[in-house]
Amino acid sequence: GTATESNARYKQLIANGTMGLSVAFDLPTQMGHDSDAPIAHGEVGKVGVAIDSVDDMRVLFGGIPLDKVSTSMTINAPAALLLLLYQLVAEEQGVPAEKLTGTIQNDVLKEYIARGTYIFPPKPSLRLIADIFKYCRAEIPKWNTISISGYHMAEAGASPAQEIAFTLADGIEYVRTAVAAGMDVDDFAPRLSFFFVARTTILEEVAKFRAARRIWARVMKEEFGAKNPKSLMLRFHTQTAGVQLTAQQPEVNLVRVAVQGLAAVLGGTQSLHTNSFDEAIALPTDKSARLALRTQQVLAYETDVTATVDPFAGSYVIEKMTDDLEAEIVALIDKTEQLGGAVRAIEHGFQKAEIERNAYRIAQETDAGERVVVGVNRFQLDEEEPYEPLRVDPAIEAQQAERLAELRAERDQQAVDTAL
Repeated sequence: GTATESNARYKQLIANGTMGLSVAFDLPTQMGHDSDAPIAHGEVGKVGVAIDSVDDMRVLFGGIPLDKVSTSMTINAPAALLLLLYQLVAEEQGVPAEKLTGTIQNDVLKEYIARGTYIFPPKPSLRLIADIFKYCRAEIPKWNTISISGYHMAEAGASPAQEIAFTLADGIEYVRTAVAAGMDVDDFAPRLSFFFVARTTILEEVAKFRAARRIWARVMKEEFGAKNPKSLMLRFHTQTAGVQLTAQQPEVNLVRVAVQGLAAVLGGTQSLHTNSFDEAIALPTDKSARLALRTQQVLAYETDVTATVDPFAGSYVIEKMTDDLEAEIVALIDKTEQLGGAVRAIEHGFQKAEIERNAYRIAQETDAGERVVVGVNRFQLDEEEPYEPLRVDPAIEAQQAERLAELRAERDQQAVDTAL
């Protein structure tokens, strides 16, 4: 909701030994709007923290040693600005930029396909991304400059093959843009990372991740001539599938999240986000967020699934599924290339139409009962138990507007206008 609330929660996490922080920004911030803009009304602080100025960033990370934590920021169109505010706050703490570690999502192409929080047209957005690659190589060398995301496409209804194909096609577009801007592929490719979903279909998800690694390594080596082995790596974060969670019988989601998390780990993810069981209802309560964390900890410490990198290697079922998915993914990438690459395909509406067609098919199968969703179209209860979700205080918006009014009253407006 607010920078102050988030800061308090961060400090509690650090006290508990957490060294990696994840910050999501509210929709007005993602769209480049101030919190007191009319279009922002009703959305301030709802799906993340509101950041209107460097002062908000100071509050958000006040007293948190930015040379000791790695910060992941879910931000796309205004990623350059938010990263700069973070760097400025670090410098005020006496932390040089070369010591900062973290990630900005910075993947604007998937916004045109699945989310819609873009500000600029595709080509200027690509130029900004290439500029960020260059800037971070020179100024913030340990920063992960992009997290190329298939998660949001999957949440919009993409199949596993579509999720991987359209994400890797976006990645190819980013690499081409950076190379065209004069960068050597091995100068930036090791900092590229990806973000995928994990569904309840364990075997298919494992095969999906295995196929994705094969394809990316081949593309980087054969198309772009990458020589650094790190440039060939598909480094990826995984989030469990929010779209598969239900408002009906929400406790059943604990089982779904555990299965999805298991699929991600068996598939070789390097980083994992487990959703809360009340994801389909509201933002998580403290209890549901803690249970999501405990799910990860059980997988990490009470099972042996992390003891080997690719535990299903050699299984005839998994190897066959991997080969089949790889062929399907490559065919979709080839179609994207025939349209002129990811940006031209977006302009044709190709990826969006393909995803919507698959989403409609899933909806039809669910409505007909061919696809079982426990608690929704089978195994329902006659009466649902009441559940009290977390509710965001509407006073947050007024408080943020007050902070902005004070900032505007105190700053040198002529200096602001000159700088702009």
